[in-house]
Amino acid sequence: MSPTARLRSDTLLLGLLCIALAACASQSAVKRDPRDPLERMNRVTYAVNEKLDHAIAKPLAQAYRRVTPHFVQRGVSNFMDNLHYPVVLANDILQFKWKASLNDVGRIVLNTSFGVGGLFDPASDAGLAKNEQDFGLTLGHWGVHPGPYLVLPVFGPSDFRDGFGKLADGFADPANYIRNDIVRYSLYGVYLIDARARLLDVESALNNVYDRYAVLRNVYLQHRQYRITGESESPIPVEDELPDPDAQ
Repeated sequence: MSPTARLRSDTLLLGLLCIALAACASQSAVKRDPRDPLERMNRVTYAVNEKLDHAIAKPLAQAYRRVTPHFVQRGVSNFMDNLHYPVVLANDILQFKWKASLNDVGRIVLNTSFGVGGLFDPASDAGLAKNEQDFGLTLGHWGVHPGPYLVLPVFGPSDFRDGFGKLADGFADPANYIRNDIVRYSLYGVYLIDARARLLDVESALNNVYDRYAVLRNVYLQHRQYRITGESESPIPVEDELPDPDAQ
C-alpha cells in the first residue's frame, strides 16, 4: 500500500473537525457503536499507531516545523499536493464531475508550469479552487456502503470501502511510477512528515478528551459522510454500555 494513499490536504479539515467535536466527547462510559464491530481489534491497532506516532512521526514533524522556514513548508505542501493531484482528477472523471475535471486540469497545468513544478500555487490565485477526491469517495458517490470502521496500521482511520479506495488510488498516483527507489521513498517520507506537521496545530484539542479513539472514529465517519452526501449522519443509537477499557 502506498503511503500517499493517506489523507491529503483534507488533513487540516479533519483536524478542525476534531476541534468542533472534542468538546462533545463523552466523559462517561464507553458506548458500543454499531459502525465499529471490529472495535477490539481496532483499538489494539490504534494503540500501536499512537506509540509509533509519539516515538517517530510526531517528533520528526515537530523538528521539521522547528527548523524549516514557513515559506519552505508551504512550498513542500504545495509540491506534494500537486504531485498527487492526478488522483483527484481521476476521481472527478469517475464521478462524471466534468466541471471539476476541467478545473483540476487547469490546476495541474498552471501549478506544474508556472508554479515551478508545484512549489507555488498560481492556480488558486487564478480562481481555480482546490478539490479533494479519492476512490473511497467515488465508491460512496455511486452508492457503495462504507462497511465496518477499520483502523489501518500506520495509516489510521478508515473503513472497508475507503481501505479498498486507498489501494485503487495508488494506480493514479504518479509517485508510484518513479523507478528510482531512493527518490520514490524519499517522496513518501516527505509526504508523511508534511501531512503530520499539518496536524500539529490542531491536535491539542484532543489532549483532555476522555476517549480519543471514539472521538477520532466519529470525526472520521462524519467527515467522510459529509464529503459524499453533504449531510452529517444522524446520531448513532447506543446498543450497550461497556466499561472504561482503561479501568483494569
